[in-house]
Amino acid sequence: VQLQASGGGLVQAGGSLKLSCAASGGTFSTYAMAWFRQAPGKEREFVAGITWNGISRNYKDSVKGRFTISRDNAKKTVYLQMNSLKTEDTAVYYCAAARSIALYTISISYDNWGQGTLVTVSS
Repeated sequence: VQLQASGGGLVQAGGSLKLSCAASGGTFSTYAMAWFRQAPGKEREFVAGITWNGISRNYKDSVKGRFTISRDNAKKTVYLQMNSLKTEDTAVYYCAAARSIALYTISISYDNWGQGTLVTVSS
């Protein structure tokens, strides 16, 4: 499956952004999906994940209550709604797919990646 992330941009602290990741070329509904991010000089980290059927979700502790991951299998798209953004949320955000019924939080479990979209939160 090929992934195309979009929706990044510049936003002030406290603002909101919604990222989208459109899939093509595969059976999207069979994939667990996740968002990772990588800030300058830091390792890529898990942000949020959702199972193939949307029933189970998992979040990095620092984004719980602020970020929401969702998916629309009919549109082959996964979303990340980000509210109450903080300067420390600044990073390149990547969507990833794993053909699995399980939900993983480590990047090596995902073999399909989008190109990344930059989110910059200013103070």
